[in-house]
Amino acid sequence: METIPVLPPPATESPTPWNWARKNLFSTWYNSILTVVCLIVAFQVITGIIVWATTKAQWRVLEANLPLFFAGRFPSESYWRLWIVSAIIAFLGGLSWGNIQRQERLWNPPLLIILGAAVVGAVISPIDLTSRLYLLGIIIAAVASYAIARQIHPKIMEWMPAIWVLSFPIILWLIKGGLGLTEVSTNDWGGLVLTLFLAVISIVLSFPLGVLLALGRQSSLPVVRLLSTLYIEIIRGLPLIGILFLGQVMLQLFLPPEYPKLDRVIRAIAGLTLFSAAYLAENVRGGLQAVPRGQIEAARSIGLNTPLLTILIVLPQALRTVIPAIGGQFIGLFMDTSLLSLFGMLELVGISRAVLANPSYIGRYAEVYLFIGIIYWIFCYSMSLASRKIERTLEVNQR
Repeated sequence: METIPVLPPPATESPTPWNWARKNLFSTWYNSILTVVCLIVAFQVITGIIVWATTKAQWRVLEANLPLFFAGRFPSESYWRLWIVSAIIAFLGGLSWGNIQRQERLWNPPLLIILGAAVVGAVISPIDLTSRLYLLGIIIAAVASYAIARQIHPKIMEWMPAIWVLSFPIILWLIKGGLGLTEVSTNDWGGLVLTLFLAVISIVLSFPLGVLLALGRQSSLPVVRLLSTLYIEIIRGLPLIGILFLGQVMLQLFLPPEYPKLDRVIRAIAGLTLFSAAYLAENVRGGLQAVPRGQIEAARSIGLNTPLLTILIVLPQALRTVIPAIGGQFIGLFMDTSLLSLFGMLELVGISRAVLANPSYIGRYAEVYLFIGIIYWIFCYSMSLASRKIERTLEVNQR
């Protein structure tokens, strides 16, 4: 019997940068040409941006108006309240992120790079010494809570959603005032503070409303199904700017004269919430349809009624499936807050337009919009990272 010779294992290249580049960037002659062209274009663009930023841009417009970008016309003597709010959010955010990262290394290179950039930014930022110390304290609070969360028992960390909910009245009290604090009118809210307030409240309210609408559209009750379908299709057929116009301008015309005027921030939140809930409902409905029929039949076979079947079996699987779509919807809602600048609300884009209206800063569009663009990118990218981390934790792409 002839023996089959044992062949040596295939040779593998060492994972050096040159081998990676040769395999991914210069594998063929046309890939090599495309790589060279892209490198030349990228070099020209980056060089032009650096030259403009260092020789032509006038960053004084940002330094002089930094408080306006972040707090609008919020009274300067009450800034300490906003710093406390930031510290609360940073501490709770660190706890939540530490819990999500429980299975990962405590300190990984990307996290250390972000932390180092945050510390350097706080030190060199063009703000007064007191604000720099506040900012460094917030960073320390976030880092400490991130490390602490790794040591807390997972069962205790399951209460984090409730802790976030309980923190909201405290945050609202600090921003708005009352009960011993000087009250600050919503007309004085602006900048990043107003943008985050509108986005967070709208996200929190639109999520349960969207889930209920999705369940209503799948309901076996004809009236509930019809009303949910009509709402979703009507709202999805209207542009967001039209809904905001109805809330900000037209709503008061339909109310009786003796009826108290609704706060414009409440009207803005209502418009954003109602619009986002309709789109979110369709995302959740897609997840509901993806739940295998066998799961439902198995749950009914063990005696679960419809409410328990929905809460314990259907919704967890449906929401797990559509996490990417929900994350994208929340990012879109955050960016949609910029439309409120068209109605005189001084959120981040609105306050930028107000700054550019100052004769001293006419023509400084590139500096201002680049700055707020970076702010939007930081928050949107952070939401995207959190969404992807939740996907990996729940193993969304695995069966």
